[in-house]
Amino acid sequence: MRRTVPPQTYFVVSAVFHYLGPALAVLLFVRIEPLGVAWLRIASAGLIFAVWRRPWRAWRVLSGPARRLVVGWGFVLALMNSCFYLAIERIPLGTVAAAEFAPVIVLAAIAVRSLRNVLAVLLAVVGVYVLTDIRLSGDWIGLVFTASNALLFAAYVVLGHRVSRTDGLRRIDGLALAMGTATVLALPVGVWAAIPAFTDVRLLVAAVGVGVCSSVIPYVADQLAMARLERSTFALMLALLPATATVIGAVVLRQIPQAAELVAVAIVVAAVGLHREPS
Repeated sequence: MRRTVPPQTYFVVSAVFHYLGPALAVLLFVRIEPLGVAWLRIASAGLIFAVWRRPWRAWRVLSGPARRLVVGWGFVLALMNSCFYLAIERIPLGTVAAAEFAPVIVLAAIAVRSLRNVLAVLLAVVGVYVLTDIRLSGDWIGLVFTASNALLFAAYVVLGHRVSRTDGLRRIDGLALAMGTATVLALPVGVWAAIPAFTDVRLLVAAVGVGVCSSVIPYVADQLAMARLERSTFALMLALLPATATVIGAVVLRQIPQAAELVAVAIVVAAVGLHREPS
């Protein structure tokens, strides 16, 4: 049954939840510091995956290279989520999302095989550039975290794609192992900032909700999509993320887009629609 669902459908689910969770997380910054929210997101997702998948069973049968790949992916997840929340504390969500696409456009361009796909990549670059340029911030600390998050996001795509196609490892089990690793790695810098959530049930429930929306649903959808899409195709489809982030930022955070931003979103959507998977 799952094979009958187009992989693009999984990606659309991922694109919506990828920034819905962070938009809700911004609302928690009043009570919990960004690193605390980041760790709660990672830890809640790690716990859910542990109960659901029992990933330690998969760990026992993995080869040495596969184990190193999963641990490396977990390291990237821990750093990426931390940098992401430190970035959106200072920079509009749509801008951070647009910056995330900058490195992965290289991944999309590497395997271009037709004039149609060249045009799709160029359109995506134009649309994302407009989104980034409009809201470029003078907050240099925020920009450093934004740039770091963008580079780590590209690493997430590369390593996640490899994990999704690792022999002998179910896609979700690899994700569960990586998220458990990320939980442990992010513990020293995040757990102390997360203490307010442990004294307020409503905050804790909200933080778990952020974890489900930000890490469980979109990362599972990513793995299901990556397993059936070429990495270059998946990378180009990531151009939709700035568009969804702009919409969600407007609805949830009242970060109202300008007319030019709406045009840029339309360009990005057209670029993704133009692209065709290499045969």
